[in-house]
Amino acid sequence: MMKRDVEAGDLFVFYGLLKLGAAGQPEDLPLSTAGAFGESCRFRGRMVDLGGFPGITEGDTLCHGIRWKISDPTIMSAMDAFEDVTDDPETSLYIRTQIPLLDDAGNETGEMAWIYWYNRPVDGFPLMADGNWPLDAGKKRK
Repeated sequence: MMKRDVEAGDLFVFYGLLKLGAAGQPEDLPLSTAGAFGESCRFRGRMVDLGGFPGITEGDTLCHGIRWKISDPTIMSAMDAFEDVTDDPETSLYIRTQIPLLDDAGNETGEMAWIYWYNRPVDGFPLMADGNWPLDAGKKRK
């Protein structure tokens, strides 16, 4: 659930279409001017292929992501709209929440990052067993 507002300097972890260079990355989101992409990171979850874009739910897989540090929080309404986040968790496709970031060995780094967590059942969707969404796997969502 959204516990607080996103502030300048907060970290995000991107694992799918929002990763730098990802096929299907939304052209109308100025991610490179509203923040800065950082190093790769890991986090725990269960990654599924939702048909051209990934979703993360509860799980123990050591998933791959990339850090992004926000400098201009006014982008949040556009980011939330892209991820179909609404004020009502019942209707949101994704939920924005914070999780601990991990190193390659699965140890916590001490950093917390916002993530878009998939908010629907994933039965029948293919599991991404290695927890890594390939940059060339995406397609335009919107």
